[in-house]
Amino acid sequence: MRVRDGLMSAIVHFDVPTEDVERAKKFYSALFGWKFEPVPGMEYNLFTTTNLDGTPGVGGGMGKRMDPSQRMLNYFGVPSLDAAMKQVKSLGGQVITEKMAVPGMGFLASCIDTEGNMFGLWEENTRAR
Repeated sequence: MRVRDGLMSAIVHFDVPTEDVERAKKFYSALFGWKFEPVPGMEYNLFTTTNLDGTPGVGGGMGKRMDPSQRMLNYFGVPSLDAAMKQVKSLGGQVITEKMAVPGMGFLASCIDTEGNMFGLWEENTRAR
């Protein structure tokens, strides 16, 4: 059974790594009108995009780049992170960052598809610890 049976996974979050968070916030605020909210207890800022028709778009986050090779990363929503990671492996992909809790929000993992593209998986779960 596929993780997404009955549903089509969509991008639910994207991560923007930066060298200089304040400089990047200024750039994206001026370019797209993004408004940033700091996450308490983390050096990370959340933002929500707006679709061209004015409705809320995909949410994102911005923080300090952790590794020189780190690039923007799209996260796809899944009902079960464990099942999705298992399926990635069975289809020939790789899980490169195992399941990690984002306290009070959910769980994430980073993967690479069969073509070398990096993507993330996200399971929303307010009980994550």
